[in-house]
Amino acid sequence: MRPTEASAAAAQAAIAEEFGFFGDWSERYQYLIDLGRKLPPFPEADKTEANRLHGCQSMVWITASGDASDLEFHAISDSSIVSGLIYLALRVYSGRSAAEILATTPDYIAGIGLAKHLSPTRSNGLASLLQFIQDTARRHQPPQE
Repeated sequence: MRPTEASAAAAQAAIAEEFGFFGDWSERYQYLIDLGRKLPPFPEADKTEANRLHGCQSMVWITASGDASDLEFHAISDSSIVSGLIYLALRVYSGRSAAEILATTPDYIAGIGLAKHLSPTRSNGLASLLQFIQDTARRHQPPQE
């Protein structure tokens, strides 16, 4: 997924602003589901065990491509709410440099109140997704001198 904002920080600010329009969590969950529907199609051929993200209750598949200057992530879930969580994470991190990914704390999660409204299994799954993104960025970082 390609970024729509110029930086990860701008993406987090935009997410906080969008979620601020909704008065209650039933509206926010619906918005999350709608966002999940915006994920680009994920190739069936990539839905393999090797691309499966473990630590999630739902089925989640994720792939990464690119290099240290531009890492792009593609992912999908069989759960509509989890797909929305994926959309938010990719909006912040996909299409960014490894350095920017590693320097960006996922503040949007607490900022929109998501941390308090996710079940423990969804929180674990989101943590696994963010860990995959961070680990991928670490592997693409040039060696330090």
